[in-house]
Amino acid sequence: MRGEARSYAAARKERAADIDRWLKDLFRTASDGDHVSLVAVGSLGRGELAPGSDLDLVLLHNGRADVARVADRIWYPIWDSAVKLDHSVRTVEEAVSVARQDLKAVLGLIQARHVAGDPELTRKAREAVLAEWRADSRRRLGELRDAADKRAEVSGELAFLLEPDLKDGRGGLRDVQAMQAVAAAWVASAPGPRAREAYEFILDVRHALHVVTARGTDRLVLQEQDAVAGLLGLLDAEALMRRLAEAGRTVSHAFDGTWRAVDRLLSGPAPRGRRPLADGVVEHGGEVVLARGVDPRKDPVLVLRAAAAAADSGLPLAPATVSVLAAQSPPMPVPWPEEARDCLVSILGAGRAAVPVWEELDQAGILVKLLPDWERVRHRPQRNPIHRFTVDRHLIEAAANAASHTRDVSRPDLLLIGALLHDVGKGWPGDHSATGEVVVRDIATRIGLPPQDVETLATVVRHHLLLPETATRRDLDDPVTIEKVAATVGTREVLDLLAALAVADGHATGPAAWNGWKAGLVADLVRRVRSVLAGSPPPKPPTLSPEQAGLARHGGGAVRVNGGAVTVVAPDRVGLLWSAAGVLSAHRLIVRSASSASAGSTAVIEFSVIPEYGSPPDPATLESDLRLVLAGRLDIEQRLARRARSMRPPRVPVAPPRVTLVDDASATATVVEVRAHDRPGLLWRIGRAFGECGLDVRAARVETLGAEAVDVFYVVDRAGRPLSDAGQRAQVRDQVLAALR
Repeated sequence: MRGEARSYAAARKERAADIDRWLKDLFRTASDGDHVSLVAVGSLGRGELAPGSDLDLVLLHNGRADVARVADRIWYPIWDSAVKLDHSVRTVEEAVSVARQDLKAVLGLIQARHVAGDPELTRKAREAVLAEWRADSRRRLGELRDAADKRAEVSGELAFLLEPDLKDGRGGLRDVQAMQAVAAAWVASAPGPRAREAYEFILDVRHALHVVTARGTDRLVLQEQDAVAGLLGLLDAEALMRRLAEAGRTVSHAFDGTWRAVDRLLSGPAPRGRRPLADGVVEHGGEVVLARGVDPRKDPVLVLRAAAAAADSGLPLAPATVSVLAAQSPPMPVPWPEEARDCLVSILGAGRAAVPVWEELDQAGILVKLLPDWERVRHRPQRNPIHRFTVDRHLIEAAANAASHTRDVSRPDLLLIGALLHDVGKGWPGDHSATGEVVVRDIATRIGLPPQDVETLATVVRHHLLLPETATRRDLDDPVTIEKVAATVGTREVLDLLAALAVADGHATGPAAWNGWKAGLVADLVRRVRSVLAGSPPPKPPTLSPEQAGLARHGGGAVRVNGGAVTVVAPDRVGLLWSAAGVLSAHRLIVRSASSASAGSTAVIEFSVIPEYGSPPDPATLESDLRLVLAGRLDIEQRLARRARSMRPPRVPVAPPRVTLVDDASATATVVEVRAHDRPGLLWRIGRAFGECGLDVRAARVETLGAEAVDVFYVVDRAGRPLSDAGQRAQVRDQVLAALR
């Protein structure tokens, strides 16, 4: 762990000692100490009592008749003090019996600490529980692992969440306590110094969180992060979350190593012998190790060769091997030899198997030696709800995803390296695509790529957002859109690389960043640009599908609701898009995406929606209201006003909305881009503002990323022309901003 953060370890020990003295006094007034003992379990038993922690106590006895009176004289003063108490009264035999069936009970008792009374009772209970835990380790450790898996499924990974659960998240406090329980079974070693240091830091964060909130909470929510960082002596929330991500990943890495050790021990002796995997690298005992007689000090490429062999075979690198390689590998020559670059591509090309191998190299400090710029993105949080990973983990996830698209491009090596480095610019201030282009030139030169490949890679990184942003924020039927993309990519090779990277990047970001709607738009854009690059005329705008044409023939307004897809087909007129959006909002439907286009005098709007909460509305009622509003027989404004009054404001401050008129994006319309915090009726408010300015929406692309809306509109005046008057452009910007406040 790096950085000097303030520790609360001494405060926790002091508080535990104070509680111990208090409990001893209570015990003395309650009992003479014969055949009864007071035992601390949980955080008090471990001496890790945070300000909001409960007291977990067990009163052990040996059949003492007045034990209930003794218990009451201890428990009632604790309750009167408003301290939360988890308590039980048991004989030694009862304690052992409960531990035999209850995982929480056994985990507490194997780390139990004597507080007062008869120490022999405490010793007997603890030793009996430990003996059964060790004797039945095969079954009980399986139970322990299942509990850890369920926690991770519910609480996610501490290292990657915007608001992590410090106790139950994967890589959190309970995982270290589980490792301690495995060690108590004599099946694997106790957590090492790095994992213990990470554990202490997470305890410090939890301690500071209890101080800030004045309650015993384990979830570090956004609005508390700056205050917690301040108490810990860290610069800000970003510094806190970066340290916390590092701690969580350190714990997760140690946790995985513990279970590999458990599996090896419980599965019996490993097959003898060594199977060659690569030059100087063999498989032994289900792990990748160095061959006998190999000297890592003489072979700088050996570390990447071993990693490539591990990824290709789907086997873990042996911890001892990683330690030797980290300590003894000489610096890689610059530029890298061709074999080293090939090994890097082989690691990434292994797909999902590359992720744990990359994590091993990262945990050992090998990556930052090979790629010094990696340090700038290592553990860097992405404080955006659409991102589920830190920057560095996102990059290796994207590369792993790109491995399944290597058959789609002429240069699979550049696709894999580009996926690994596409967001490397996030380690520097400014536009990460622009800074990334500069950084990737240095990295590409460092790893020995020839100048032409360096230029291709730099272009891919600089424009890695071009296709998804254009597809979702521009009108693909506008020739200017396609021509600008074709001019930017320049070649079919770059277009194909960007297309594959868009898919890999989107899936690595999260479900809010990539879906079938976006995938279809990107594919359509690529098809059109590919035609232009080949010298063919752009494909004709799509006509209505048979289903849409059938709806349009109904006359008036026609609506089709199919799960989360809502199609509106109606005679084109001013206000159609936002009127329909207003109805959806009034029915508690959140518009995740919308696409509007015209075919002759008929408009087609495709909405992707999800319920705000609960079950979706009745499709028949929704269709009826949509037809009413399209016919001008339903005033939706009043409904939306009632909804707005009932909505609570955001719980954390949000950035102010921004309205931008994008020049040179279209020759036939003015492109207006609106970015704002999403809320019910947002699309309707924007559309109404356009209507008040006397504008018509010719086409629209609407997208919601997490809690942020990115909406783009192609607007024209009543004469069907783009806006050229500076005063009118300013009025549009001001009117839309006013509608968003």
